[in-house]
Amino acid sequence: MRRFANAGGTGRARRAGAALLGAAALLTAAACGVGGDGDDASVAAAEKLVIGVNRDQPGVGLRIADGDSYDAFEGFDVRVAKEIARNLGVNAANVTFREVTSDNREELLEDRVIDLVVASYSITPERKLKATFAGPYYVAHQDVMVREADAARIRSIHDLGGERVCRVAGSTSFPRIHEEQGVRAVPVDAGGYGECLELLAQGRLDAVSTDDLILAGLAREAAADGRSMRIVNAPISDERYGVALRRGDVAGCEAVNEAITRMYQDDTIPIQLERWFGPTELNLSKTVPQFEGCE
Repeated sequence: MRRFANAGGTGRARRAGAALLGAAALLTAAACGVGGDGDDASVAAAEKLVIGVNRDQPGVGLRIADGDSYDAFEGFDVRVAKEIARNLGVNAANVTFREVTSDNREELLEDRVIDLVVASYSITPERKLKATFAGPYYVAHQDVMVREADAARIRSIHDLGGERVCRVAGSTSFPRIHEEQGVRAVPVDAGGYGECLELLAQGRLDAVSTDDLILAGLAREAAADGRSMRIVNAPISDERYGVALRRGDVAGCEAVNEAITRMYQDDTIPIQLERWFGPTELNLSKTVPQFEGCE
């Protein structure tokens, strides 16, 4: 198991303020235009981009400032998004970020509120019916995180029967263990994985099961506040993180795939993986994944 002990200090005040600011940003999103002009515009020819990212996943996608500016978010996915924009020839001054959730990212993309989604968004056959996916740019693995006090009794998803497990709307993580694996965990609903961490720390649920990159970021966040968590290191799936575009934007998909390839060739992605997740001792893959193919 991976242990995340107290790292000292506290970052709770900054995160609490950022969470409050996030709600206001979403209220204004629908009034903002997207990068391309016209129904058939491709991101490959865009002069500006609106990119959807997560707001509550430390190390992956985290809001750190008010507004939707280039520097309002941080994390691995955010860095990947910035590099994609740069490789597409879009100036940083013309890149805007919007926070998305597992439950609304497809709707915001379809409604042209955003141009791209880079938000720990696993490619699945069902999702490919609603969006075109470039990538994947990384392959994560679903795992389980528990409080350190419960690590001896919860060692894999198969120990979660009867336990309270976080369920985030729009995420495939809980259905995978409950329906696909047949583990009769008790769902506890949350608006995002940042909320899952708080519920776990408060003793209101027993485990969080989702992608290991997300869990690693949450565990580091908890450690910074003196709350020790463990990832049980028993992965059950491959989570192929894709960049979602509006359905049918094949030219944009191919351009994003070229950008991802360059990011592996020049070591941008390996360097960013080490930056955000190296201290967690995850087994990080640093070779370019096999692309799905643009459809």
